[in-house]
Amino acid sequence: MSTKADTPDFSDWQQIVSLFRQASAEGKDELLLRLLLTPDERESLIARVNIFHELLNGERSQRKISELLGVGVATITRGSNELKHHDAEIRDWLSDLLLRQQPKG
Repeated sequence: MSTKADTPDFSDWQQIVSLFRQASAEGKDELLLRLLLTPDERESLIARVNIFHELLNGERSQRKISELLGVGVATITRGSNELKHHDAEIRDWLSDLLLRQQPKG
């Protein structure tokens, strides 16, 4: 039983980032994600990655991306707005990261 004040032990985003770094260093990052995320949340995360990939690729309209991924246009717009908060260097890094993860073939 904790003797601390009535506050959660994990209350800072950086703590969560450190948690993921540690799990990754131990080769248990996938396990941690499966423990923390429900199947629906994992599907939402997959959709979010695909949204960023499609937006950065720039070949489809938001409406077409919405149809392709089965998500609302508002969801695509939120992803687009998030990308706008970052400079070209960050967007290029993310685009390259996503491209390197695409299946070969």
